Amino acid sequence: MRDALPRDWRDLGDITGEAFVEDPVNLWIFGQPEPLKPVFSLLARHLYLTNGICHMAGDAGATMWCLSDRRKELGPVPTLALVWTLMRQGSKGAAKRGMMAGETMAREHPRDPHLYLFTIGTRKAARGKGLGKQLITPMLMAADKARLPCYLENSNPANSGFYMSHGFERMKLFEPGPGAPPLEAMWREPKGLYV
Repeated sequence: MRDALPRDWRDLGDITGEAFVEDPVNLWIFGQPEPLKPVFSLLARHLYLTNGICHMAGDAGATMWCLSDRRKELGPVPTLALVWTLMRQGSKGAAKRGMMAGETMAREHPRDPHLYLFTIGTRKAARGKGLGKQLITPMLMAADKARLPCYLENSNPANSGFYMSHGFERMKLFEPGPGAPPLEAMWREPKGLYV
């Protein structure tokens, strides 16, 4: 595993896009899988590589994190690129659903200082081999050392057990838009010793 570099933005997007290809909330937003890789690439390039902490496990897995006080919005040009991608590659209404989901997630986001896990994912061929644990553990250990809570929005109920096994607890469920599958807001208090 290594820190992702600015030049890795496409690879981060490709890995994350593949990891989220069957994700209920992202499929609700985009309507089809085609926009996943370009949208996650854009977010990696303009938000998480510049303001956050991103890791890659070869070409098999990736994470995107940021400290809550470094969490920023996309600027005007990347926002236009995002909307254009959604209009061009997503189903009808994808841009509107994407903007609505972003606004809802920002409104529901905790205000207390924390480390935010935006995405963690592996390519399909790498699943079930412990790579998720390898990807999440170093940042959780760093958060524990800094006595910093962690937060995420789980967009797939199949992943709840994974997050709970790493100390996350459900705060609440909320819909990113009318008729959307719920997002599970999860919080993890720092541990005295990460096991």
